[in-house]
Amino acid sequence: RHAVLRYTMESLTAKGWTLFSPPLLANFAAFMGTGFFPGSDQNNIYAVGGQTVESGPIEGDGLHLIGTSEVTVCSFHKDETLKEDDLPKRYAGYSACFRREAGSYGKDTKGLYRVHQFEKVEQVVLCRADQDEALKMFEEIRTNAEDILKALELPYRIIDVCTGDMGKGKVFMQDIETWMPSRSAYGETHSCSYLGDFQARRLGIKYETAEGQKKFVHTLNNTCIASPRILIPILEIYQNKDGSITIPEVLREYMGGQKTIGK
Repeated sequence: RHAVLRYTMESLTAKGWTLFSPPLLANFAAFMGTGFFPGSDQNNIYAVGGQTVESGPIEGDGLHLIGTSEVTVCSFHKDETLKEDDLPKRYAGYSACFRREAGSYGKDTKGLYRVHQFEKVEQVVLCRADQDEALKMFEEIRTNAEDILKALELPYRIIDVCTGDMGKGKVFMQDIETWMPSRSAYGETHSCSYLGDFQARRLGIKYETAEGQKKFVHTLNNTCIASPRILIPILEIYQNKDGSITIPEVLREYMGGQKTIGK
């Protein structure tokens, strides 16, 4: 688990991305600004508070646990005017993530696929208000995620997400699904989104052009890796007949040179 996360972070920093370890707690304004509040996503966010009696009422602190580092990485620049020359901002946000997964039922709730706490390396981009530039950034962040899967030698496919399945404020979205033998199907492991200036307007993030004009930035985000979900295809595809697991070659240096797990 740690090996695949470390490999991903080192891969991104080698490409010039800024590693960001954001707060795990965010206030209501941060969730509003990134578009997670209000709406159905609100049901999947843990609120933080104090409880003096078991099963008694919880007194809220006005803070929530993040379900993705996108919330606090984007909010880092709230009400800020950036310089055009400083764009694009490329952040690799590494954090623990927490989700209630309220209303989730069926086989997807079993095992490692859908859990309440996980770790994720999220790519977050702030760029100029230029759709062509933003779509080039979209290709870049998706390709970064693909590069990780290729290095791990895991079969995957890319899905264009239809408008009805996209979250609030999203202009374009693709999912990456990785082959999971136990399901005899591909399972979603990555998501890539372009949100135009939706989040920037809510958070007040602008940049000043060389001519002195102020514009809202455009934002994008991508799951570069999420663990433990990515362990499903790794463990299943690399499992041997004797039950041992062959460690993918690119991860061995992060595991002391170990080549197998188990027997």
